Amino acid sequence: MARKKLHRPIAAMAKKIREYRAQKDRPRDSQRFAVNYETMRRPLTQKRLPVRAWEDVRNENRLFALLCRQPRFGVGRTVTRKSWLWAHDEPCYWVITKVKADYMAENMDHGRAWGYLTFKGKTEEEVREIDKAMYHDWRMVPKHEEEAFKKFTPVPEETIRFLPYPPLLRAMILAQWQKEGKPIMEEPVIDLEKVSASPQERTKKKATGTPV
Repeated sequence: MARKKLHRPIAAMAKKIREYRAQKDRPRDSQRFAVNYETMRRPLTQKRLPVRAWEDVRNENRLFALLCRQPRFGVGRTVTRKSWLWAHDEPCYWVITKVKADYMAENMDHGRAWGYLTFKGKTEEEVREIDKAMYHDWRMVPKHEEEAFKKFTPVPEETIRFLPYPPLLRAMILAQWQKEGKPIMEEPVIDLEKVSASPQERTKKKATGTPV
């Protein structure tokens, strides 16, 4: 018979105290992501930033460097990223819904933020935390430009139904047809609808059959 595990209140309290001290001694985001703009190093770890990032670090802003200047920390405002503007023609942006600032940080320019993400014109339905807030490529969309910035007419996507077979496989199929005596009237192609169908859908189609 297994021995009953004894409750050790002093050991449990000591564990909680150790976890609390470890969390308390953990460096804050304002310490972890601080940058010396002269040496381009992080004071906490003395790690040097990549040379390619120096221009953005000097000229662009972190997310909270923008939000800390706004009333209510920019709740309701629209922010985007420089990398999105360069990479995508469709609108990509966040709409801020909630901000939790680090009041212990200098200028309160660190913290966490949540919002609705619109990426390449498609808006997510759920609020989620904004990632990469410490990157130096965030931009605030001016209020008078928000409507024009968000305006987007989706282009209908072109769906491809058939694809040609690879050369070797095509030659094998043609040889098989010639061996069976089938007339070669058309080029063999891959039907993507049949390939992408799940096993459950294929089984359902087989079980249904053709009505007589």
